[in-house]
Amino acid sequence: MVASERNDVNHETEAEYDRKREIKAFDDTKAGVKGLVDAGITEVPRMFIGPPEDLNASSNSNSEQHEFPVIDLHGIHEDAAQRKETVEKVREASGTWGFFQVINHGIPDDVLEEMLNGVRRFYEQDTEVKKPWYTREPGSRRVVYNSNFDLYSAPVTNWRDTLTCAMAPNPPSPEDLPSVCSEILLKYSEEVTKLGYSLFELLSEALGLDPNHLKDMDCAEGLIVLCHYYPACPQPELTLGASKHEDDDFLTVLLQDHVGGLQVLYGNQWIDVPPTPGALVVNIGDLLQASWCPMTSSSVLGIE
Repeated sequence: MVASERNDVNHETEAEYDRKREIKAFDDTKAGVKGLVDAGITEVPRMFIGPPEDLNASSNSNSEQHEFPVIDLHGIHEDAAQRKETVEKVREASGTWGFFQVINHGIPDDVLEEMLNGVRRFYEQDTEVKKPWYTREPGSRRVVYNSNFDLYSAPVTNWRDTLTCAMAPNPPSPEDLPSVCSEILLKYSEEVTKLGYSLFELLSEALGLDPNHLKDMDCAEGLIVLCHYYPACPQPELTLGASKHEDDDFLTVLLQDHVGGLQVLYGNQWIDVPPTPGALVVNIGDLLQASWCPMTSSSVLGIE
């Protein structure tokens, strides 16, 4: 029934269209974007349709003119010369791009693959199984599932559902997490925390500081794991998985699947970030950028 209402709304006039009503009806299903796809919609509901200037900008990538930075972390703890060279690469990538990929980072490939599989398992459950996790009150829960945290305030809704898990500084117990992905969420969080410590050391050294400087500032104390899901879209040219944004944290470590679609803003141009097996994307967040000079403003765009 809700899906039928959504198809009709695309044909309403501007005067007839009630965005608040459409958003409320969508949110009340607690089924997210995945629920729309499962219902068999053939048209993107109006609330998801982005302005042409945003959609056109995302489609005009100039990736062939730029090589996205890839940094090999192999040997950084054993070889002083290799570490110095890596620090220089981190300084250059952070100061010019605000992003880079890391390889040989120490997290086993099977952990990365199982993390992706665990997220898929959660979203591919029946809606009724996922509903108990759905909420718009994030302060009251360690685990929050919904579609678009800014659903009621953003001008356009993204084609995305999200499972948010607060994993540190106080790790949840397995019983606090969805059973289909609890084990891998705990394991992945443990591994990415160790990587985070290494990255903060490299970034501290790149700033000309003691290796423990950023860790001593408690930059590595918190960890939020965001599990985004972008269902297949019947009209992908009309919407985005994630609008242009900046991350308001110290550091984001992003695990991509093989589909791709991630873009970053570099020199006023959108650049594709190629999905590389085993690699992780590192984004210098706004809080850390405040400590870095010079630093270009970095934005990220997710397209699915």
